[in-house]
Amino acid sequence: MSKIIDTHTHIYDKQFEDDFDDVMKRIEDELEGIVSIGFDLESSLKSIELANRYSFVNAVIGVHPVDIKKYNDEVEKELERLALTEKKVVAIGEIGLDYHWMEDPKDVQIAGFRKQMEFAERVKKPVVIHTREALQDTLDVLKDYKNVGGILHCYPGSLEAAKPFLDRYYLGIGGTLTFKNNKKTKELVKELPLEKIVLETDCPYLTPVPFRGKRNEPVYTKYVAEEVAKIKEISVEEVIKITTENAKKIYGIERKSNE
Repeated sequence: MSKIIDTHTHIYDKQFEDDFDDVMKRIEDELEGIVSIGFDLESSLKSIELANRYSFVNAVIGVHPVDIKKYNDEVEKELERLALTEKKVVAIGEIGLDYHWMEDPKDVQIAGFRKQMEFAERVKKPVVIHTREALQDTLDVLKDYKNVGGILHCYPGSLEAAKPFLDRYYLGIGGTLTFKNNKKTKELVKELPLEKIVLETDCPYLTPVPFRGKRNEPVYTKYVAEEVAKIKEISVEEVIKITTENAKKIYGIERKSNE
């Protein structure tokens, strides 16, 4: 029986402090593995630390668009060193654009995004892309980096918009798929080949039904898998098997994370 890889977690978040060991035990028992995603240098280092401590964890390092003011030459140099020397760093992220919070002007965000795409290209790693209310600008940047692929995390757009990128990107599908009124993502999943889907939680955020409104955790990916299976009218086992293969492929995780 295949097990799920949760491709996008913030497992170092304070919301896990009180029962961290229990959460990690559930992951070890129920999942193939998880990927811990950084949003700045500090959280990237935490992700690496967790990846080195747990065989079923891998790390992604980078600076989120909301924190892009923290990105400078010194930070880039350190992230690049880590990407090249730490074996369990599997991608650069989460990077991209966020026009919802607008912590920094568009041009500053785009410049920081481009720098990190170039850095990913140099270290030959895939990217994990965050895009919020900024899809067209995000895709315009990605067009310029044809040898970089990765995951469009919590992808908010149509299949039509994603089509030119599906040769090198997978779409991250998470808990919002289970929301009753989320017709857009349900329609996307119906049309999107399973070979292009990876499962994610974005925990502790975006908790699926039936736990919506509570803290999210990696084992809740099963509810996302069940919803994908229902929409596509296939077995949950097939969803898990293919999406786990996809996750291993894009992140270059060659063997079972818990072996």
